Amino acid sequence: METATISRRRMLQVGSLGLAGISLPKLLWADERRSETGLRAQADACVLVFLNGGPSHLDMWDMKPDAPQDIRGEFKPIATSLPGVQLSEHLPRLARHMHRSALVRSVHHAIGFAHGAAVYTALTGHDRGDTTMITPTGPNDYPAIGSVAALVRPPEHLTVPFVSLPYISTEGIGGPPQAGFFGGLLGKGQDPLFVTKDPNKPDFSVPELTLQSDVGTDRLSRRKSLEGTIDARFAECMSHRAASMDTFRERAFSLLTSPATQRAFQISQEPDRVRDAYGRNIYGQSFLLARRLIEAGTRVVTIAWSPDANATWDTHWDHVNRLKNELLPPLDMGLASLLDDLVERGMFERTLVVVMGEFGRTPKIMTVNDPSMPITSIPGRSHWPFCYSLFMAGGGIKPGFVYGASDKTGSFPADKPVIPAAIIATIYGALGIPNTFEFRDPLKRPYTLVPWGEPIVEMFA
Repeated sequence: METATISRRRMLQVGSLGLAGISLPKLLWADERRSETGLRAQADACVLVFLNGGPSHLDMWDMKPDAPQDIRGEFKPIATSLPGVQLSEHLPRLARHMHRSALVRSVHHAIGFAHGAAVYTALTGHDRGDTTMITPTGPNDYPAIGSVAALVRPPEHLTVPFVSLPYISTEGIGGPPQAGFFGGLLGKGQDPLFVTKDPNKPDFSVPELTLQSDVGTDRLSRRKSLEGTIDARFAECMSHRAASMDTFRERAFSLLTSPATQRAFQISQEPDRVRDAYGRNIYGQSFLLARRLIEAGTRVVTIAWSPDANATWDTHWDHVNRLKNELLPPLDMGLASLLDDLVERGMFERTLVVVMGEFGRTPKIMTVNDPSMPITSIPGRSHWPFCYSLFMAGGGIKPGFVYGASDKTGSFPADKPVIPAAIIATIYGALGIPNTFEFRDPLKRPYTLVPWGEPIVEMFA
């Protein structure tokens, strides 16, 4: 891009990269690094569906029909569009997409059984070392994938770069927000736009993106022009902090006046048949909203499937009924409809879809003897970090592919074990961001994204 053609908005984007210690030479080095590894940016965007609490691999992605009853459970495996690969009987629509999707069945970690620590590791590839305590998110956390992608690859059009919905997941009811969803070391300016209203409600709106009734677009433009005049008079003494504030001001103005952003959140404009296909519930409509946002140019949308770590996929008790009636049907509808839409709209090859949790569930179904659990007499599965599965599709991921395998009971990896850092590096690789990319925090200290997690090259088409 020639200097004469660089817009003010692009200059502001480059300026924001500079504040994070990311210079043009580093960006060129990143391109060279991608070339050396054989990776290129296949995906322009990512939808990350995080099944907070720990989804059961044995009842979803990695069925064990030949195992004893107390291991295989009650669900039956069904054939998929990928010969030889089976899924749970409660994922029938998703089963029809397996020929264009991929599974990783050998993920594991030694972080421990605590949700908070495992969630942070699953989302960043790093270990906070706080497995025995609840530590809230903070400025020293490694940033979320969306925060990095929004910084290094800002949207080409004026739209919100990183959105997380429909909850800010907490560590237990009333607990602190979980780490891994925020800007962390990159600063609060790289936090996602959190949308915490139910998109299934008739009155759904995003107040943060709505102009106050007494501030029209013309008035806002005049106010912005006046601020620019004042800023120009003090340009010579402008500090990095002031430049950062100007970047944030420009971003806020752009969002408030961006037609693409405004339209993306108008989910009521979707036909009833489309909304019905996704499922008339908070998660189904979150999938639909994610598609609309990606279509508008948003880089990353995270769907945090739980208000807190214990609310949904943490099936210690009443495991079978909760999966069968509450969890798997909306996942099947929402995810399959998202994939349908991405394919039909020509967005599949450029959009990476990832579905994962922080660990799996115990191979053996057991009755919980914990008075803190709502129902201790109905069997369930507990936390299991030693082997679990995840789902990927689109964005250059090899279609119809299964990487790794678990043993006969789904207890441990039997082939090609994978750590969370490798999964995060693979996601970054699909987005064209090297896992060895270096950034700096506000104090100019250098950090590497995921230094010990190489991308799984076999996962790429």
